[in-house]
Amino acid sequence: MITIARLFTYPVKSCRGVEHRSARLMVAGLEHDREWMFVAPGGRFLTQRELPALARVVVQVGDEGLRLEADGAGSVSGELDGTGPASEVAVWGDRVTGIDQGDAVAGWASDYLGRDVRLVRLHSEARRPSSREWTGEVEALTRFTDGYPLLVISRDSLDDLNARLNEPLPVDRFRPNLVLDGLPPYGEDSLGDLVGDGIRLRVVKPCSRCVVTTTDQGTGAVQGDEPIRTLRGYRWDARLKGVTFGQNTIVVEGVGQELRVGMEFA
Repeated sequence: MITIARLFTYPVKSCRGVEHRSARLMVAGLEHDREWMFVAPGGRFLTQRELPALARVVVQVGDEGLRLEADGAGSVSGELDGTGPASEVAVWGDRVTGIDQGDAVAGWASDYLGRDVRLVRLHSEARRPSSREWTGEVEALTRFTDGYPLLVISRDSLDDLNARLNEPLPVDRFRPNLVLDGLPPYGEDSLGDLVGDGIRLRVVKPCSRCVVTTTDQGTGAVQGDEPIRTLRGYRWDARLKGVTFGQNTIVVEGVGQELRVGMEFA
């Protein structure tokens, strides 16, 4: 039986993840996952590829609002503002509407990162579909992810990779939403649908890995070329022209249901 071992969201794209015991499944992924994003002047998205210090930004989302904190930089709080100035922002090849989250958050983040940035929230009416090349007949919506609403890896895949490395890496290097038990190493590669408790998730595309996996998610320091170098030796995908680890996954059924640690899938 396949079970959820760990569950994560990343409310602000490229900032530190939040681990949960349960999380609500929405049409575009887990609730609040990648709902916010830092942008450069002009609206271009920013990630750890360009600003690895984003890894050190701790995010909290609650009824009282959004709170950002980083060691040595203090913190800033703001309302869950969906009514601010709207503008078009770019994430990879897509352009969607973002809502600016105000000067206080922008000032704090600009001081911390050492460059002019703004924080935007995805407009509630924005629709950003994943590539139909991979999702087929399903229109799978996502927010500010790299392209798909969920990322799944198995615990045994990470264990297998770590057995090949000189220094094992924690799961946060790979920024998954769901970590699964009950699969052999890379068993997620051959999954179709994950079905349980009125929920149906569909594995659709291998996840190509980038330099973010070489960044310590606690310190924001880039540490050499692992795991990319090792993955290149046995996880090269000729079609995607890159190394893969984990599977991009979409929501087919179960919007409004809760995913929880220990939940079983057929």
